[in-house]
Amino acid sequence: MSVSADDRNPLTRLTLDQLRRRTSVKWRLHPPDVLPLWVAEQDVPLAPPVADALRRAVDLGDTGYAFGTAYAEALGGFAAGRWGWADFPVGRSTLVPDVMLGVVEVLRLVTGPGDAVVVCPPVYPPFYAFVTHADRRVVEAPLGPDLRLDLAALDEAFRRARTVGDRPAFLLCNPHNPTGVVHRADELAAVAELAARHGVRVVADEIHAPLALAGARFTPYLTVPGAEDAFALLSASKAWNLAGLKAALAVAGPAAAADLARMPEEVSHGPSHLGVLAHTAAFRDGGPWLDLLLDGLDDNRALLATLLAEHLPEVSWRRPEGTYLAWLDCTRLGVPTESAGDGPGVASDLAGPARMFLDDARVALSSGHVFGAGGAGFVRLNFATSPAVLTEAVTRMGRATRSRAT
Repeated sequence: MSVSADDRNPLTRLTLDQLRRRTSVKWRLHPPDVLPLWVAEQDVPLAPPVADALRRAVDLGDTGYAFGTAYAEALGGFAAGRWGWADFPVGRSTLVPDVMLGVVEVLRLVTGPGDAVVVCPPVYPPFYAFVTHADRRVVEAPLGPDLRLDLAALDEAFRRARTVGDRPAFLLCNPHNPTGVVHRADELAAVAELAARHGVRVVADEIHAPLALAGARFTPYLTVPGAEDAFALLSASKAWNLAGLKAALAVAGPAAAADLARMPEEVSHGPSHLGVLAHTAAFRDGGPWLDLLLDGLDDNRALLATLLAEHLPEVSWRRPEGTYLAWLDCTRLGVPTESAGDGPGVASDLAGPARMFLDDARVALSSGHVFGAGGAGFVRLNFATSPAVLTEAVTRMGRATRSRAT
């Protein structure tokens, strides 16, 4: 399978043969005949400003310890231009190794062992794993039928969280993974009001923030009224495909500054210096490349709609407003959805349609059951790939479904 070259679209720059030479988990977990559309890695080359920054560092042997606030300043400039966050608080930010480890460190600041952390399933599986490994208890507030935040469910979950411990928190996914929902400003303001009413601290995972697609606008949680005591975790990891270059920022609202000051100094030693340089370059100089990527993702989102209608008409979905993830309802395919034995947050095994698509179509997707309540019978598909790979993958999935039906 060839990939057509398009100098403007990062998603069409690499051939399948080039991608298969990669050594990351996306391309090495499964055999070469499998098309991997599961983990959140993109099939793109590095943005030129990022590659240039890394080359300069390597040429200079600049591989020591990270220093300074250049990362936060670059993110602040990006946030002002893209999201209207004009007063980004560089002085209330600190380096953390990555977004999820930063989440855990912030939860240690605002909750205690045994306290409750509310999540909104179906949601990113590590929310369960990291919270429970940190000796906190997960309380679920499932999304509504429209896959948006259900404020009544949140209200009830916040009430339950207060009965579990004295210092509950809400781990917000903004934009939401796996559904691709970009929360509106009014929804986030309502969350802040509920959190204040119940004494719940909000920690927002905003790793997909730069990936709001056409028709949606990202709202940073810390910019909504009532979010003064909240935290946000951000990085360039998902938008610029930098997961292997570890570095993220924890940002505190004005009423959370004292909490941030209690974060152990050694946490800031975790990020890679090369990671800091890469993320800084992405936010400072990577905007034009990101715009080309967003155009390509928007095209792929439309292509996916066409492909599903043609090859998998039984599968339903809601077009994601952000991210490069599609949450596909495969319950009408009639594939048994029993769990493979793992619960939410444990993604080592596949079940239901994801297992069928891997075995019969040789397409790797994320199994819905690991995303928590409401995930059984769903799969998550990563469409940050070339149109050629996406077309081949969905065509295979449709062929496998028809073969199973006969």
